[in-house]
This record gives sequence, C-alpha cells and structure tokens, in this order.
Amino acid sequence: MDPAAKKFFQQVLETPSPSGYEEPVQRIVREYAGGFADQVRTDLHGNVIVAVNPDAKLRLMFAGHCDQIGLLVTFINDQGFIYTNTIGGWDPQQLIGQRMTIHTQDGPVPAVIARKPIHLLDEEERKQVVKLKDMWLDIGASSRDEAAKTVRIGDPVTLELGYQEMRNSLANSPGMDNKTGLWVAMEAARRAKKHKLNVAVYAVSTVQEEIGLRGAHTSAYGVDPQVGIAIDVTFSTDCPTIEKNQEGDIKLGGGPVLHRGPNMNPIVVDRLRAAADTVDVPVQWNAVGRGTGTDANAMQMARAGVATGLVSIPNRYMHSAVEMCSLEDIDRAADLLAYFAAGLEANTDFTPR
Repeated sequence: MDPAAKKFFQQVLETPSPSGYEEPVQRIVREYAGGFADQVRTDLHGNVIVAVNPDAKLRLMFAGHCDQIGLLVTFINDQGFIYTNTIGGWDPQQLIGQRMTIHTQDGPVPAVIARKPIHLLDEEERKQVVKLKDMWLDIGASSRDEAAKTVRIGDPVTLELGYQEMRNSLANSPGMDNKTGLWVAMEAARRAKKHKLNVAVYAVSTVQEEIGLRGAHTSAYGVDPQVGIAIDVTFSTDCPTIEKNQEGDIKLGGGPVLHRGPNMNPIVVDRLRAAADTVDVPVQWNAVGRGTGTDANAMQMARAGVATGLVSIPNRYMHSAVEMCSLEDIDRAADLLAYFAAGLEANTDFTPR
C-alpha cells in the first residue's frame, strides 16, 4: 500500500463521522482527493464527489460511505450522567464498559459507558439482555450544570477511535465499516487516472448510509451515472458461530468479494470478473437474493436506473469496537476497480439482453 494512501486510510479511521456528522472526515477526503482529481465538490447533502476525466460521455460512479454508527446525546440527568439514542444499528451488548468520545463544538470529550456492576444485579436482571436505556455515559461531571457546560443535546458520540495492525496483514478499528469502502473508492479513482480512460470516473464519499442509504440516493441523482459500483464491507465467515451454508464462505485475506443477485447488473458482474482475471486479483463470491443493504441498492434505482455492482471487503466482528479487515483485501479491491474503469469503452452497453 502506497505510504500516502495508507496515511489517508489511518486518518479517516481515526476521524469521527457518525451519520449526519460527517464533516470532519469529509474535510480529509477533499484534501486527499485534491492531489489527483480533476474536480472535487461537496453537494448540499454533504457527499464529497471526486471526478477524474469528467467530460467523458459514460459516467462511472464508485460509492463508499464515510459514515459510521454512533450515539446521540438526548438527556443529562441531575448528577451529570448522559443518556443517548443510537445512530445506526447497535448491539447494546457491544457497548458495556467501552471507552467513548463525545464530539462537542469545543472538541472531543472522553467518556465511559456503563451499567451497574454485576455484583448489584439481581437474579432476574442477570438473565436479561442489557438495553441502551439502562446504560449511561460518564464524563466525570458532578452535576447537570457542569456536564451541560461542555456537552449539548444532539452531540454525536463514537467509540474511542483508533487503528491497530495485527498479524497476517490484518488490522482492526471501530470504523472499518465503511472507511474501507471510502478508501477503495478514492484510491481506485486515483489509480484509474494512471490509465488511458475512456470514461468519467466519479468517486463519491457518501453520507448517511447507516440510516437508510440516503447519501447514495442524492449523489447518484446528481452524478447521473450509467454504471455504478458500491464498495462496502460484508461478513467474513471464517470465525466461530457463523453458518457458512447461510452466509457464504468468506475469509479475511481471500480477496475482495463480488456479489451476484437481483441488485447486480449481470454485465457489470461479468466485467468485474474479467478485470479480476486480468490483474490476477483473487476474489470471493457471494449471492444476495434481494436488494442489498448497501449503496448499490440506492444507485440501482436512481433516476431511470443504473447498471450496478457491489464489491465488498470481508469484515470480522462488524458493528463493534474491533472490526477487523485485511489490508491486502482493501488494496486488491482498489486495483480491481481501477482496471475495471480502464477497461470500459465510451459506448459500453450494460443493458441486459
């Protein structure tokens, strides 16, 4: 992985971007893309749209969402303890005892999230799955007035962000979903520019995917691509308790995942397969028999329809503090999509026959 590109990857992972509060990470995206793009703009929704060779007739859109799940401050009690609602899909069990960060207008405020100790739980409480309403954030304040001088209703909250490399080119971070897809979209556009392009490549850092694919709806309408590829994470199944016969055989380090099913245009899928063969990128396959819960779903139904594909990065422990991905899978995905873009002709027809 190119050192500058890897630095960009770590920066976005260490920068907060709960859905609706993506401005900090989008500033980093604009700065990085400004080093290679022909155009960089931000739309009214907050999507950052990066264009390479924008005057070409055929428009290809890469979409990687920059937002992550988080919490939102909703109440401060008399003792200064802070309660929240969720942004996106949380398993509350993942939150017990975590270090958190409240992102205020004056900067980050460290917090912990907790519940009463196991010693004080009665027998019935020990049998119950913890609910978010039974947990609170503690910033060390002694009163509501003290807490409210720093924290406001509506401030976003994330897990304590960070990046940690592990064995076998693996790394973990709370933000792998979907800073990996964001990075691949931008890096694929950067690498594609090194080729002779016959098409326009639009790499979009989309917002608010975790609360309904919202940024992909608006940006795809604005870009109006004929073909689009969403880049997101998918479940790796190479750990205990996950049923491969239901979720597929997907492993970290096995290469990016290509998907087949009604959300994917068959010609796009075939061209992704051919591009992988050309650059000798190992890929894994998954099947989804419905509209996926990714930006591919929104893009496919934009305007009069977009020929859509989905490329995924295997992710172990999704929506947790220790989401784990392979750096090799991420790097290979960028190569794959760069060659996919380079192989398109201005008159390429994606109409199913």
